[in-house]
Amino acid sequence: MEIVQVVLDATLLRETDRAARRLKVNRSALVRAALEQHLKRLRAAEREARDREGYLRHPQAGDDLAAWDGVAAWPDA
Repeated sequence: MEIVQVVLDATLLRETDRAARRLKVNRSALVRAALEQHLKRLRAAEREARDREGYLRHPQAGDDLAAWDGVAAWPDA
């Protein structure tokens, strides 16, 4: 692991320390977990943007789902 320095304003630091105490982890572990979660969300958003762009460039035909009509059916009530 590497050691980094991060500058936080007083309010954010207090909230960070409170959350770390509540979760019974140290400040570094809390910041690491938060950063990992944030990066995971960024990667997911990037994948979604690429998918959206791909579907906009190559839209699906309206009848593509019609093939499933004979396979999928709602059960009789």
